[in-house]
Amino acid sequence: MKDVEPVDIGGTKLQHQNLLVTLYGLYGEPANGSFPVSIIVEMFDALGIKSQAIRSTISRLKSRGVLINERAGNESQYQLSAEVMDSFRKDDQRIFAPSRSTSGDSLVLAIFSVPESERNRRYELRTELASLGFGMVSGGVAVGPHLAFEQAKVRLDARGLSKYVEFFKADYMSPADIRDKVAQWWDLEALDHQYTDFLQLYVGRLGTWQQRLADPVESAEQRSELERAAFAFYIPMLTRWRRFPYRDPNLPFEYLPDGWKAPQAKKTFLALHALLSPHAELYASRLLGSRVD
Repeated sequence: MKDVEPVDIGGTKLQHQNLLVTLYGLYGEPANGSFPVSIIVEMFDALGIKSQAIRSTISRLKSRGVLINERAGNESQYQLSAEVMDSFRKDDQRIFAPSRSTSGDSLVLAIFSVPESERNRRYELRTELASLGFGMVSGGVAVGPHLAFEQAKVRLDARGLSKYVEFFKADYMSPADIRDKVAQWWDLEALDHQYTDFLQLYVGRLGTWQQRLADPVESAEQRSELERAAFAFYIPMLTRWRRFPYRDPNLPFEYLPDGWKAPQAKKTFLALHALLSPHAELYASRLLGSRVD
């Protein structure tokens, strides 16, 4: 789903829709799932995105059914569609504490066949499997960690794709080194580059934020500015991090290349999350007029 022109925040492009999903996932529940348009605009203003651009995005997402409009007095409010919101909630554990397979675990094979007349569904199915951490063995065979099976079944059922797929539990029995095969089934090089990019953006800023938050705050105005700055930094960072649990199959470390960047990137993310999320929460809470639990 294409969005309006992506916004450069911190050196890489972020789509408005992805930022909006992050905001609803974090702060929507205490607000009964609804944000007034004025609050959405103010949140995006803190992210450096102009009112006209975000209003245009809201209009587009409303027309696609991603945002649901309702009235509250004289002001429009918007909810994220139940499907998108449920996906965020179900995957919350993967974002903050993904589980990793061990070399003793079985793999899951997804064998699929889609008629040529429904080739768009074939593309959709491959995309869904990839987003759940499956790699492609061949045109109609995908492989994934056993931890991905339950979520894959639920996701494919919900999208009407289960009828094209059969799942099997499997063990790798070839004499070839499984590390070589894993590198063929998953694009680990591209994923490692993405982790490297994340580290380049954020690892050097951890110390800066630690120092900034350690300095005394002398006035309510300074505290408000600090919370707004934390919000402006945290929301794009979390939005970038949200991509990884969907792309990284969390394979056993024995199967992964030497120097794999994921552990260092995760450590950096969790440290910044612990530092900044309480301050970002206070800023969002103040906008929404209630404490965000």
